[in-house]
Amino acid sequence: MVLKKKKEIQVDAFLLDQQQLEKLQRFSKAQEQNLASLLLHCAQLSNGIQQIQCIKQIMPLISKMDQNSACDPMVKACLDILGETYFALGVKNPLKKVLASSLNGLPEQFMTLAIQSFVSCLKEELKTTDIYLYRKVLDNLASCMEDFSLGRASIKNLFEEVLQFLQKSLLDIQEENRQNHGNRIVQTQLMHDLLIAIKVSMMLVQKLQENIQGNLWRHESFVWQSMCSLLKSSTNFLMDETLLQTVQTTSGLAVILFTKAMYEPVEELPSLVSDLLLGSMKHTGVPAWFVSSCGILCTGELPDSVLLFLCHGALAMLEWKNGSMGENGEKLLLDIVSVLLSLSSELKESSMATSLSRIFAIWTSSALAALVSGSPDLKVKLNGNSDIIGKLLEYIYTHWEHPLDAVRHQTKLIFKNLLQIHRTTITGSNEKSDPFFAKLIKHLLSLEWHVKGKYASLGCLVECVGTENILQLDKTIPVQILDVMNDQSLAPYASDLLETMFTNHKTHFTLSFQETTWINQWHDIWVSPLLVILCEGNHDQTTYIIDYYLPKLLKCSPDSLSYMIRILQASADANLGSRSTRGALGALMACLRTARAHGHLELSNIMSNGLVSTECIKQGLVHQHNQVCIDALGLLCETHRSTEIVSMEEMQLIQFFITYNLNSQSPSVRQQICSLLRKLFCRIQESSQVLYKLQQNKTNQELLENSTEKHPLGILQQYKDFMSSVCDRLFEALFPGSSHPTRFSALSILGSIAEIFYVPKGQAQVFQLNQEINSARVQTLIQCFASTFEEVKVLAFGLLMKLRDVAFNLQDSEDLDLLFQAAMDLSTSTKPYDCVTASYLLNFLVHHKELHHICLGKWVEHNPQMDESTSVSTVEKNTLTVIKLLLVNVEEEIFQAKKSLLQAAASFPMYGRVHCITGALQQLPLNNLTLIAEWKEMVARLILMSYKLSAVVSPVVQSSSPEGLIPMDSDSESTGRLQMILHEIQPQDTNDYFMQAKTLKEHCKVESEKLADHRPLENICTEMRGKERQTCDVTAQMVLVCCWRSMKEVSLLLGTLCKLLPSQAAPEPSGGLITVEQVKNIGEYFKHHLLQSRHRGAFELAYAGFVQLTGMLSRCNNESLHKMPEQWLSSVLEEIKSCDPSSTLCATRRSAGIPFYIQALLASEPKKSKTDLLKMTMEELMSLAAPANESSSVIPQVHALNILRALFRDTHLGENIMPYVADGIQAAILGFMSPVWAVRNSSTLLFSALITRIFGVKRGKDENSKKNRMTGREFFSRFPSLYPFLLKQLEVVTNTLNSEAEELKIHPSLFLLLLILGRLYPSPMDGTYSALSMAPFVPFIIRCGHSPVYRSREMSGRALVPFVMVNEVPRTVQSLLEGLPDSTSPCIRQNNIHGTLLQVFHLLQSYLESKQLVSLDFQQGLGDIITCIRTKLWLAKRSCIRRTWPPEERILCRDLPFFRKEPNPCLVTRAAYLDVLVMLSTRLGNFEKQGMQLFGFWEEMNNVISDSELMSSIPYSSAVPGLIQYLQSITKLVIAVVSVTAGPDVQSSSSPAAEKIAKPSLSIVHLLHCEFHEVRLLALEAVLLWLRQRNSKQIAEGGGGILCLLTDLEGTLLTMAMKEKNLQCFCKVLEILYNMDLRNMLPKTEHSIKINPHELLTWSLNIVDISNSTEVQSIALKFASKLVIHLLQNHQQISEEVMNKWVQLIVYFCGDEQQTEMLLAAAEVLKSITTFLLINEKLILGLSDTLAMWKCVVLLLQNEDLVVRDAAAEVIQVAQSERRSSKGTEFALRIVNAPMALDLAFGIVCELLQRWGEIRAGVPILLEWLLGDGDPKRDSETSALEEDDYLFDKGEMNFWAEKLTHVRQLSKHLLQLISMTHLTLPDHGELNQLSRIALDQAQLVGHLLRALPPTPEFSKTAEFTRLAIQNERISVCLKILDLLKSDDPCKNENLEK
Repeated sequence: MVLKKKKEIQVDAFLLDQQQLEKLQRFSKAQEQNLASLLLHCAQLSNGIQQIQCIKQIMPLISKMDQNSACDPMVKACLDILGETYFALGVKNPLKKVLASSLNGLPEQFMTLAIQSFVSCLKEELKTTDIYLYRKVLDNLASCMEDFSLGRASIKNLFEEVLQFLQKSLLDIQEENRQNHGNRIVQTQLMHDLLIAIKVSMMLVQKLQENIQGNLWRHESFVWQSMCSLLKSSTNFLMDETLLQTVQTTSGLAVILFTKAMYEPVEELPSLVSDLLLGSMKHTGVPAWFVSSCGILCTGELPDSVLLFLCHGALAMLEWKNGSMGENGEKLLLDIVSVLLSLSSELKESSMATSLSRIFAIWTSSALAALVSGSPDLKVKLNGNSDIIGKLLEYIYTHWEHPLDAVRHQTKLIFKNLLQIHRTTITGSNEKSDPFFAKLIKHLLSLEWHVKGKYASLGCLVECVGTENILQLDKTIPVQILDVMNDQSLAPYASDLLETMFTNHKTHFTLSFQETTWINQWHDIWVSPLLVILCEGNHDQTTYIIDYYLPKLLKCSPDSLSYMIRILQASADANLGSRSTRGALGALMACLRTARAHGHLELSNIMSNGLVSTECIKQGLVHQHNQVCIDALGLLCETHRSTEIVSMEEMQLIQFFITYNLNSQSPSVRQQICSLLRKLFCRIQESSQVLYKLQQNKTNQELLENSTEKHPLGILQQYKDFMSSVCDRLFEALFPGSSHPTRFSALSILGSIAEIFYVPKGQAQVFQLNQEINSARVQTLIQCFASTFEEVKVLAFGLLMKLRDVAFNLQDSEDLDLLFQAAMDLSTSTKPYDCVTASYLLNFLVHHKELHHICLGKWVEHNPQMDESTSVSTVEKNTLTVIKLLLVNVEEEIFQAKKSLLQAAASFPMYGRVHCITGALQQLPLNNLTLIAEWKEMVARLILMSYKLSAVVSPVVQSSSPEGLIPMDSDSESTGRLQMILHEIQPQDTNDYFMQAKTLKEHCKVESEKLADHRPLENICTEMRGKERQTCDVTAQMVLVCCWRSMKEVSLLLGTLCKLLPSQAAPEPSGGLITVEQVKNIGEYFKHHLLQSRHRGAFELAYAGFVQLTGMLSRCNNESLHKMPEQWLSSVLEEIKSCDPSSTLCATRRSAGIPFYIQALLASEPKKSKTDLLKMTMEELMSLAAPANESSSVIPQVHALNILRALFRDTHLGENIMPYVADGIQAAILGFMSPVWAVRNSSTLLFSALITRIFGVKRGKDENSKKNRMTGREFFSRFPSLYPFLLKQLEVVTNTLNSEAEELKIHPSLFLLLLILGRLYPSPMDGTYSALSMAPFVPFIIRCGHSPVYRSREMSGRALVPFVMVNEVPRTVQSLLEGLPDSTSPCIRQNNIHGTLLQVFHLLQSYLESKQLVSLDFQQGLGDIITCIRTKLWLAKRSCIRRTWPPEERILCRDLPFFRKEPNPCLVTRAAYLDVLVMLSTRLGNFEKQGMQLFGFWEEMNNVISDSELMSSIPYSSAVPGLIQYLQSITKLVIAVVSVTAGPDVQSSSSPAAEKIAKPSLSIVHLLHCEFHEVRLLALEAVLLWLRQRNSKQIAEGGGGILCLLTDLEGTLLTMAMKEKNLQCFCKVLEILYNMDLRNMLPKTEHSIKINPHELLTWSLNIVDISNSTEVQSIALKFASKLVIHLLQNHQQISEEVMNKWVQLIVYFCGDEQQTEMLLAAAEVLKSITTFLLINEKLILGLSDTLAMWKCVVLLLQNEDLVVRDAAAEVIQVAQSERRSSKGTEFALRIVNAPMALDLAFGIVCELLQRWGEIRAGVPILLEWLLGDGDPKRDSETSALEEDDYLFDKGEMNFWAEKLTHVRQLSKHLLQLISMTHLTLPDHGELNQLSRIALDQAQLVGHLLRALPPTPEFSKTAEFTRLAIQNERISVCLKILDLLKSDDPCKNENLEK
């Protein structure tokens, strides 16, 4: 169900002048209707649509006239008027078309008369001489030629005059355009006129061809001369690059069209065009008229753009069908494509690239047309295997991922047409077995799925060869594509391909098989994988599949729905899903929702059939997985018909949903909830209108009674009750302390209700929100303004505006007065968010009619003129007065701030007042103000005030250290430091405020004496003086906040004034409120501050205001204003270039506001213009960014680099900035080599921005992901100049690395080059045509691996991977390994070895992870790699046969680098080699199962391990470089070998080789005893992994290998636990013990560590107590809890002390302030003890401890962290599941969200109290929960302290928990319990004490509430909220206590009500 706004068609009526009316009146007859009277009537109508109806009656009337009427002067007069009217109407007015179509039916006898009338009108039109009125004439000419016989006949009669007019108009417009150079607005208008003129000329030639052909051959004739003139003009336009591109394109079409019309013989025309395009024009054979008209095209080389437009003209204007142009035509076709292909490497500018792709697509269509009747030779040249098609495929592969949508779309079209072209060339042979198609499919399938172009291309191929053929190559394609759909950027492409495939497949099955048995096979391929993913897939994947794939599947096969429901229904109860997966229930909800929304099912049917129960939907509505909730809600709200009646069940379910889902922390979920409920309300509204009509239509009454069970009035009453209860629930949700999500949801939904159920006059409405409003609710909405979240204020304000009439009626004058007073107080608060509240309050109050009398009168003197003028709107009057009041105040405050800025910051920061002024202006209807004079004066005062305020605060934000330069330190030492800073400040900081450092106390004293009113010192900064601590910090922060926020507000105010107030074009005062001079001054102000501010907040916000100004200037007609951006831009670039020492531009802080300034100026340029400013700026900046020569200053270069960075990051510039990217990259890389740090720093930032601009924003953490990368071909074809540049740079870099002496030479740009190259990858589609091959880079990247810098070697390893095709990896790895030295080599360079090994490692990693290889090739390649690796095993070993050197050689070799007696003493290279072995070992373990026998390899691995230091003692200290790395690598190898050799393949093999390796050299126990903790940690991680695999039954029963590795480890681990000193290892040991089976472990504790299980429990609890690590505490508590349960289940006693300690620890872990890890551990513990301790029939722990545990559950369910809440909800899941199995109930809510779980928790506790028989003891404890354990007085003091202390914080930290929700739910269950059990406790001691406490608290809270100031909700928000919550808690508690004390059991019923 899509909500669409109905579009109203508006038609402007035509008017006749007095003369015409008189003429008609003369001929009209009163008694009968004739043509004149009909026209007169028509002219008198004011409605255009009625006039259309009237005009349609003209023809029937004329057709009734007899033959003689043609002579009637009345007819002549009427036809004259119709002609005049036709030419007077605008081109877009529907009346014009209606009139033309009516006149097309004019009878023959009137035709001559009509033509005469039209000709005379057209003659008048053609006399027009005003250039700016040409457009109307041109539009009329175009209309006459479009399907209007009368118009065309008129033009034929005036053919020469029309030609002359067109000729003149083209020349005049061109001249006018030249004269208006620089005035963009006028030029744009003229260019559009020029475009129309060219189009009309072409239309004339096309539509009236016979006129030309008749007259043309007389070369001296006027027509001929005019045609030559038109051709010449078109040629000039084509060559003029200053014109808009559309004008040039159309001129290209015109040149070919006019030439075609004039050229003879026609057969020679293709040759002429060919010669033009190829530049081989010879003047001998060319007619003189062509040379004189188009001579410029015949001489010299044509610009690329002109060639492109001529190609377009030839393709569009020549006839390609039927082979009418013969051989020359075919040659031209091939010439055009060769020209286009040559242009594709040149034209990179976005608009040109788009045009080129479109013209390629037109070429393929023309080629298809030509092929049908083409010669065999053409078919050969356009065959799929031909050179041309190959190059076009190259173009496609390069552009199919182009950033422009249009280019990508055209690329798909070109590919589709190419396939059709190939099909046409092979007509007759079998398409499906065609080698060209087979090769394409193979290539495309070998591409990775992240390549977007793959999808569309495969889709086109499917249409050619069929899905079946592709599935035969790889059956898993559907699953592969579904797997891709977890990426939103790929999901639409993937779903389109799937749709093409399954639709084609279904068609294939339907045609191939008669019976329907094929449907099961189709379901297996297309539906079953979908259901598996929906149940178990991750959130994103399932969401995108439901959004994109499911609707298409159901559309193709609606019958599959029943199959889906059947499969999912079967497992829905067992598989309810979890917080991370939807499960079968979630999948079912998604399928039903989609099906209902698309009209495939009726909800009532499936509910009545029992397919889906109400309980099932309920479970969906409160599911833990957000998306399941949304789908269940969508199922209820979305329908195919917007008038479908909402059933009672649906309404009840919606109410249930609203109760538990308003408090969602996810913004997207809240948005979806509001959107879906909006659809439901629309359905209620629309269906209610239908019901009203049925009710009124008495004739349909019987029909209705038969069709529905209920009477319409009954349904309408249900609707009304439902909407009323929804509103009650939503207003209840705005209780004190409700969270931001709850308020947001409730207010959004209420806003939708107010909007949808708006009552238009005279229409019955089922529900009106106005009627639900009372004064309490208005008060609640106003209190929402106090929220610290602005979106809540916005929503509350919007709702109050919709209800303002009711709201004001319910507010008395005293309330309004208090609100106004509060707003004024808040507007000067020191807390920034208070002024926002003030602004909303004032904006609300200005709508009140009596505001002036009630409160404004006290503040502002009364202006009687305003009252007299009744035409002035209330809002305007009140706004003007409020702004005046604010302005008076802020002017006074600015005056005071000049004396003391500190005083202002602490007592009256001025930004709040300015914020309120801006807010008031923004909601004013500025287009129809009445008090113009007053507003003009006000605007002038506001501008003046802004300048004054800015002057006071700007010294702080413009100082060189705005964040730290606050002269207020109170000790002399820091004053001295400050004085030093002040001396260093640049010249612009010479404001008096900074002339000398002052200490705080002195300063306050001096300033207070200066103040006019001589206020005592005590008043100054009272908040600060009350507290000694952090005095300076708070105040310093306040000063800075005051200053930059004031600057921000001034900027926004000035921006608003410019943007909202219409600037007057004329200098004299007219309707505008702001003068040109004022606008110029504002521009200068912004310029000054953007170029001089140092504080980021200040200049960013000045930018926001400046953008509004520049946007207004670009749209302004005033010439001087219009040119200002250009002048400012030139002057600032000049200043940057000049690097004048006196310049105040900031060269630090990334050039501060300068980039923002330039960005704003460029943003003002219209996007579709020629972007001359951008071009000029970029050229200037690029020249400045290039490395400067030694003598010149580097400051301009730094500025240029910083500005370029900002421009490349600016999304507004879009594709227009892309042509400069290559130059930017070059500037960044060359700048990185500068000796000056500032240049290098700016270059780095620029480089980073460019990488993002080229490759997109990085969204994942995976460095090797293919997402933010592109093929080398695509990269270098988009930035061709980078190919030679990068290659040259890389060569320079590698040359520095090859010096013989290995000194540390690092080339600065190596890092950047590797970063770029690492983002490229080769594509299997790279053909033989590409000149931009990636191969030349490979040797250089390999040489980069020899760098002496470790990080560079690592990067070269990564960068090499993308350059090597997967099938090339084995060969490359072999050549790299062969390049490694032998152990006998005399000179071994370890850096080179290390770099090579890293490259081998990364290549192998990509090879082993690749999914693109056939297993046979893969095994072969792997075998070769292993063989090669084994030849270099010496690199992994520490000792081998030593070579004996002759004495003379020994002396020679001693000084050689890295010469040692041992072959590989370097631990780093040994580690790198071991990493390669580890990777192979890990992967080969998986391949063993596929029958690869590698016993020899494992034996070698065992030898490496035996030879390692782990076998003997380690002869190094940990400080040796590379030792830890080596030990970790060798340990990983041991673990890999152990896990493989312990496997069944080796253990069960009888071969001697297998027996040899079955016993590994090292055991896990040996590793666990190693002295290096890194080794122990890896071993422990391996043990933990094996344990988890065993516990999750991943290891088959037969797989005894790993199980035997785990046997007998318990003793070792227990000993380790007692002795381990390393924290990480200790944590892992505990985790392993926790995962072990206690039945096996506990018997061994006595033996191995000599303690019994009880002592082990005490030890683990002590660990929790004494450890400082949350990780250790968490795992120790989980282990202790497991022990407790084990001991209690085995009936072993645990001492009371230990049990108490355990319970206390769990309670401590659940505290709100604990870290997430501890909270999750507590939740896991509570879940594990639920069945045995929390819901057991027996009270094992005792009542108070069990309830303490339940209180922990309740606390965790209210934690702010969603993960913690979800974990705690699992406790309820366990309890509900147990309850369901014990009671045998059909359905119980199990997987529920936290709000529902909280409700269920209280219900379960109350039920358990009954079951345990502990109601009397339990109820008082629950009442204590209800009352809470806070002390109102103490809380009040803390709250006051907090509220004053923090500038930016407000309220408590937990933004999710709602105390009153918890109170209301608990009280509901308590009351139910009391009423069910009729419980009374009249003389209960505990209750009496509780009563006393509650009464005392009630008295205290009442006193505290009364003590608050007026409107405390605004002035003391936090305290007021806290007291309101406490008040409700106490009153609920007291009510229940009264009930329990009374003996009258009837009371409880009343109370529950």
